[in-house]
Amino acid sequence: MRPLQQRLLPDNSEVVDGRLRIGGCDLIDLAAEFGTPLFVYDEAHLRARCREAVAAFGPHVAYASKAFLCKAMARLAHEEGMKIDVATGGELHVALAAGVPANRLVMHGNNKSMLELRMAIDNGVGRIVVDSFDEMDRLDEIHANTGVVPKVLLRLTPGVEAHTHEFIATGQDDSKFGFTVSSGAAGEAVARASASASVELVGVHAHIGSQVFVVSSFAKAVAVIAEVAAPYGLPEMSIGGGLGVAYVADDQAPEISDWGRAVRDACRSAGVTATVSAEPGRSIVASAAVTLYTVGTVKRLPGIRTYVAVDGGMSDNPRPVLYGSGYETFLPRDVGAERPEVARVVGKHCESGDVLVRDAPVPDDLRVGDILGTPVTGAYGHSMGSNYNKVLRQAVVFVADGDARLVVRRETYDDLLRLDL
Repeated sequence: MRPLQQRLLPDNSEVVDGRLRIGGCDLIDLAAEFGTPLFVYDEAHLRARCREAVAAFGPHVAYASKAFLCKAMARLAHEEGMKIDVATGGELHVALAAGVPANRLVMHGNNKSMLELRMAIDNGVGRIVVDSFDEMDRLDEIHANTGVVPKVLLRLTPGVEAHTHEFIATGQDDSKFGFTVSSGAAGEAVARASASASVELVGVHAHIGSQVFVVSSFAKAVAVIAEVAAPYGLPEMSIGGGLGVAYVADDQAPEISDWGRAVRDACRSAGVTATVSAEPGRSIVASAAVTLYTVGTVKRLPGIRTYVAVDGGMSDNPRPVLYGSGYETFLPRDVGAERPEVARVVGKHCESGDVLVRDAPVPDDLRVGDILGTPVTGAYGHSMGSNYNKVLRQAVVFVADGDARLVVRRETYDDLLRLDL
């Protein structure tokens, strides 16, 4: 099989004497310095995607931090003009700790606790996206006790079927998220919030799913929610996030700018006069990073398959296990090498299903001790990671202009005992 396609690597990747550098840093050297597994993010790539999002949707566009969040990432997105979308009290806490002003935060979540809502309101979060009538009841109670009137958007479920995995499709009627348009719940919610003294309704929100490649799906959602909101003259509308990215050679994904144009065209067609925003996450961070592993075992089973076991696995990238997601592989020591063999790249966890790449093209000289890379791992790897089997959580470095800075340190064994009593 052909060498890894350059387009799957971060923007600032280059090959020097056969070895891959990102942001001017040699990946083999990074693995030696920081250990593996290791997430390596191209900082300039991150900044470029943030700027593209702001150009496409304006200053109200919010980075969906669930894709990848640490203090350094929150600061970076804020510095580049993005708001931050947080979905839990934990994400809110990290964003605030990073110094992001509360009025630049958007609070999401389909089951916000009273504690989370109070935390958001007490800190002066800019927008709360309300997801249920029960949440409206909680906001009524908070208002009765504090008198504070938060600005809110209502999350509407438009009944648009995004062509993606069922676990990450959220816009269809059968969903745990939002007020369903077809049932009349959306109209009832807008009417209640408009008349409420507990909240200031400023807009509507929709999110049809993740890893969506067809931008016309977003246009359909715009048409539906615009019709619901039209009688109320609300000043804001968010189309959510979900733009897909290319993970493997056969994938073709639209750019953020393409997405922005499609949404703007749909808004014009629907007569939308509200300020329109979006919440990209995966499309900001996914292709900005690679994960580096050390090969510990190469097990060839004649007539069956070859297993390549690395020092990570489902604890740093659960997407293949959860969604059957595909990834590519490469050797940073020879990134341009042909990959004639097919192996199953597996992790070190006590699960037969601990598979990172089911059918990975690999060079025929792959050996124990090699550093193995998987590209496009910047979204939903570190953020969905776990300590299964008490494996230590991985370090994260940002690289730029030949310098690597540690933004998340690797856990230690003592960290595993920190919460034990």
